Amino acid sequence: MALITRLTRLFQADFHAVLDRIEEPDIQLRQAVREMEFDLQQDEQALALMQHEAVQLSSRIGEAQQKITVFDKELDICLKAKKDDLARDLVRRKLEIEAMLGQTEKQLSAVKTNAEKLRLRVDTHGQQLDSMKQKLVLLVDEQTSVDTQTNPVRNEEIEIALLREKQKRAAS
Repeated sequence: MALITRLTRLFQADFHAVLDRIEEPDIQLRQAVREMEFDLQQDEQALALMQHEAVQLSSRIGEAQQKITVFDKELDICLKAKKDDLARDLVRRKLEIEAMLGQTEKQLSAVKTNAEKLRLRVDTHGQQLDSMKQKLVLLVDEQTSVDTQTNPVRNEEIEIALLREKQKRAAS
């Protein structure tokens, strides 16, 4: 039984080696690099959009805070003049702005959190992409050196060397 197991493993190893040669790993690696570059580019675009959205939300927050300050000043004027009907309208508008401000701050917080997660993912994917590119360069260099080593000697050089060997043997 151990002999059959060993033969099976040997056959599988040879079969996997043949498949590896057929699959051409350099082509697969190039495709993987292209796909990773595309994914990284999409993530970077999404990150830029999130950052733009964060800037817009921050400006909305600033505008809302300015409106609340203006409403407070106007409320002071209305209350000093004892115009409760105008003060009620200002209080209602101030409450609406404060509610919108709270929602906008929550949105900004969520966008910043998501942007940070995406930034970490972009950094990680960028490092993985660099690693894959280095592997690709090594694989291409290795294949180039293997290709040059498979037939480094030309036929003419073999013929000349054979003639030299014949002359050495004939002289001795």
